[in-house]
Amino acid sequence: MKSLNNTEQSGRSMVEILGVLAIIGVLSVGGISGYSKAMAKYKLTKAQDQMSMLLVNLRSAFAGSSNFQGLDNKKAIDLNIVPAEMLPQGLGASDDTIINAFSGKVVVAATASNKHFTIEFGGLGKESCTSLASSDWGTEGLVSMQINAYPVKEQVSLPIKAIDAIAQCDQNNSANKIVWEYY
Repeated sequence: MKSLNNTEQSGRSMVEILGVLAIIGVLSVGGISGYSKAMAKYKLTKAQDQMSMLLVNLRSAFAGSSNFQGLDNKKAIDLNIVPAEMLPQGLGASDDTIINAFSGKVVVAATASNKHFTIEFGGLGKESCTSLASSDWGTEGLVSMQINAYPVKEQVSLPIKAIDAIAQCDQNNSANKIVWEYY
C-alpha cells in the first residue's frame, strides 16, 4: 500500500515550459520574417512580370499603327492587352480598373500628342519603387520616366541608377508612383 506522505511528482517544471515557449517564440518570429521577405520578393517579381507583359502587349497591339490615339485603361482591357491577374474582381471593381501586384493603381494612356504611351504604377513602397525604377525595361523606345514628381529624361541614361531611385522614392510612403513613357 502506498503511503499518503509520498511526495513524488511527475510532470514538467515551470522553467522547462517557459524555455520551450521561448524557443517556439524565437522560431515563430524567424518564420514570420522569412515569410514576409519571401512575399515581398514574390510581389516584386510579379510586378516586374506585369510591367513587361503590358509593355509587350501594348507594342504588339499598336505595331501597325502610327499613333496611340484613344489608348486608356478601358481600351487596353477591351483589346485584351492587360493580363487577367491585373483585373480586380468583386466589389468596387469598375470596368476600367487595373491593379499591380502591390494592389496599387495602374494607368495606361496615350500622351497628348498620341505619339507615345505611358504606363503608371502606383501604390509602391520604397523598396519596390526603387527596384522597379532601376530595372532595365529595354531602353528601346523608352522616352522618359517619372518617379513621384521627379522627371528623368532621355538625356540621363535610362534605366536610372539604384542610388538615384532611392533618393526619389519616399521611404515613409507606400504611395510612390512611377510613370514610364514609350514610343
